[in-house]
Amino acid sequence: MCQLRHRVPRFYNYGLPSEGGIMGEIKLLKGNEAVAEAAVRCGCDGYFGYPITPQSEILETLMELKPWESTGMIVSQPDSEIASVNMLYGGASTGKRVMSTSSSPGISLMGEGFSYLAGAELPCVVVNVARGGPGLGTIQPGQSDYFQAVKGGGHGDYKLIVLAPNSVQEMYDFVGLGFDLAFKYRNPVLILSDGVIGQMMEKVELKPAIQRLTDEEVAEIYPWAATGKKSGQKRTVITSV
Repeated sequence: MCQLRHRVPRFYNYGLPSEGGIMGEIKLLKGNEAVAEAAVRCGCDGYFGYPITPQSEILETLMELKPWESTGMIVSQPDSEIASVNMLYGGASTGKRVMSTSSSPGISLMGEGFSYLAGAELPCVVVNVARGGPGLGTIQPGQSDYFQAVKGGGHGDYKLIVLAPNSVQEMYDFVGLGFDLAFKYRNPVLILSDGVIGQMMEKVELKPAIQRLTDEEVAEIYPWAATGKKSGQKRTVITSV
């Protein structure tokens, strides 16, 4: 049963009408707020993010939602973007659904960590709410992060799976889709948005929440994960090329 749950998309019916034609819960949300709502509802185990405009509302909204009380999801503000991406490496190594968010210069700081995550074939989701210009200026739309996203950064020799939302609804939908793709292909997924969509407000259909996987389910579904060696179990080693 667990294997079947892994193969079938677990959160969304991507682009198809809601089951039975019934709409889910509707909220008026910023793009950033939609990301936070999606993280909680799609079974995310841990969020590690450092505040930076124009995406700081993601962390702020998660703090307001307090998912550690409702789902057990960890929400942490590390001391830098470099710390964030290395926390992703640790969490992803154990087969957990982990994510981070940042903006242009913060994503640049995370580049080395992306290299190690891709080299170790570890799944995670990162949202880049890009700034305009060279990453230092306004919240206007820009393409300064495009080549960094699609061609890889850090040490090179890897590719990210890149999703580019053009609406607040897609900011919400792509978090769940991102996790499904990340675990299917064991590769980091980057959601490449910008300050306009992150700050814009639209009505968003929120899908029913799914439960986080238990430690036992994670160990059964993802045999590659480092979940602690039990007696007679083959040793699991997570390492990057």
